[in-house]
Amino acid sequence: MSEHTYPMLDRVNVPADFRNFSVPELKALADDVRAYLIDVVSKTGGHLGAGLGSVELTVALHHIFNTPHDKLVWDVGHQAYPHKILTGRKDRLHTIRQYKGLSGFLKRTESEYDTFGAGHASTAISAALGMVAARDFNNEDYDVVAIVGDGSMTGGMVYEGMNNAGILKKDFIVVLNDNNMSIAPNVWAISNYFTQLIANPSYNRFKANVYELTGKLDTWGDRIRRVAARLEEGVKVIVTPGMLFEALGFRYFGPINGHNIAQLVEIFRDVKEYRGPILVHVTTQKGKGYKPAEEDVQRLHGVTPFDKVTGVAAKKSDGPPSYTKIFGKAVVELARQNPKLVGITAAMPDGTGLDFLQKEMPDRFYDVGIAEQHGVTFAAGLATQGCIPIAAIYSTFLQRAFDQIIHDIALQHLHVIFALDRGGLVGADGPTHHGAFDLSYLRLIPEMIVMAPKDESELRNMLFTATRVENRPVAIRYPRGNGIGIPLKEGFEEIPIGKGEIVRPGKHLAILAIGLMVQNALKASEILAQQGIDAEIVNMRFVKPIDAVMIEDVANRFEYLMTVEDNSCVGGFGSAVAEALATLTRRVSLKIHGLPDRFVDHGTPDELYRDVKLDAEGIANVASEFLHSEHAVLARTVGAIAN
Repeated sequence: MSEHTYPMLDRVNVPADFRNFSVPELKALADDVRAYLIDVVSKTGGHLGAGLGSVELTVALHHIFNTPHDKLVWDVGHQAYPHKILTGRKDRLHTIRQYKGLSGFLKRTESEYDTFGAGHASTAISAALGMVAARDFNNEDYDVVAIVGDGSMTGGMVYEGMNNAGILKKDFIVVLNDNNMSIAPNVWAISNYFTQLIANPSYNRFKANVYELTGKLDTWGDRIRRVAARLEEGVKVIVTPGMLFEALGFRYFGPINGHNIAQLVEIFRDVKEYRGPILVHVTTQKGKGYKPAEEDVQRLHGVTPFDKVTGVAAKKSDGPPSYTKIFGKAVVELARQNPKLVGITAAMPDGTGLDFLQKEMPDRFYDVGIAEQHGVTFAAGLATQGCIPIAAIYSTFLQRAFDQIIHDIALQHLHVIFALDRGGLVGADGPTHHGAFDLSYLRLIPEMIVMAPKDESELRNMLFTATRVENRPVAIRYPRGNGIGIPLKEGFEEIPIGKGEIVRPGKHLAILAIGLMVQNALKASEILAQQGIDAEIVNMRFVKPIDAVMIEDVANRFEYLMTVEDNSCVGGFGSAVAEALATLTRRVSLKIHGLPDRFVDHGTPDELYRDVKLDAEGIANVASEFLHSEHAVLARTVGAIAN
């Protein structure tokens, strides 16, 4: 994979191989891991910056803790590429995020070292605490360490888990990998000195002895202990940011230089002997050791293949703008027309396209952090006061706020617009990020309007239509990637709520499609035409309210109906059509075609849609088999009656 050699890394396949390394050897190993990570990801693409920042931390953790017997629980997976390299997967790193290759996140079925799957943030502390409770319940003996990025600390689950941990007082360690907090140089020296002091076994033995002695002095002893405790807390307030964690019941150590292996080894060796919940605050530099990543952290967080010397990716050929960009620019246009519009995102301004609004109208833009539940209820509060919030949240992340959509918005008849980017199969990020369930989980909610555009022009018009709705939530679901390249008209057109359209008339079979699948169905109709099958293609546009009039019309004209969606077949668009057909007296044959009732793995969208037969050829094959099987059954039935 590389022109480089890795003398220390070549000696390592699993953590046991470097448990006896000296500190200088560990430093050399860290250098090799970083060089290898840059070499591989520059060719394959993937998440780079966070992993570069966590190299020394990963080496130190696996050096001190007896993994996989001891459990490391990583939050998300962006920071865990070095963990994969050191746990038996370095020779397969070149397959990461590729079809049938390594996952870009933690995956329990991939390695015994991946103790908990992680694609959504803020889960590590809760999961680790559960493992600790199971350990104690089963009378077992192992350490559990949760490694949490500072971005995940914006999520409420972190504090729910820490609060519970503080109450249970069980023995486990949380490592806060902080690559964003700014700490002044003069504080560094004091903090490191103080941290080394309070982590030193001699200091802790001395403190324990003092407390034991003063405990025998009745009233005076209590007073001395209270003064000592206040003194220690007062010093911590001055030199550390740890009082919040102390208040939640954690013993706090930090900040620690996360690139100083000697210090990391020392602190982990010490704190693993302590009882109760421990939090070690480690500061790291995202992109550490690779100048282009250090200078442009955001651009080199997640990357496509790039030139290792310059850090610049090969320029993509010009093509249609992405749905995300179309959406983001449309929001700005509409916000200029409507002073009530505001935008909300959960730590994804660039990923959702709301960065355009952020730049143009910063006073009408809100980033709530990795806190989807809060973001949705925050939108509800805005809506109660006459604002029209556009909550732009990835399809898979909005799942985390399902209760808030029902209870805080729909139940109260509030006008909130949900813009669900990444609907359908997103590609390399895999099952944790596929928008495979949104049509199902949204359409069951009373009051909800759910629509999906067939192209970028329809996306703009749907967004405009959503702003015109009153006293109801609206969800617009659209795919990742580029539009189909149709010319965009100036201005917007309102779409009648709950009305579909016939985009290709036909004679033999009606294919009712939603969203991106309309384009694939149209291409499939061309393949079917070559087989003598004339398929009608209907762009349904709305999953809720479903166009019952259109469905009845199609059912009156065709014996064979097929639905196509890039959403789970269970409870999705096809189910909505089936429910509508069940109210009719005329009976037709219906084929529901969509994502299978399983989690779809990672790969390019083209590879994955081909696998689940939702590309044009796959849709055509399914339609052809459906027609032929129905005709065969009909022919056998007629023959049996004639005989």
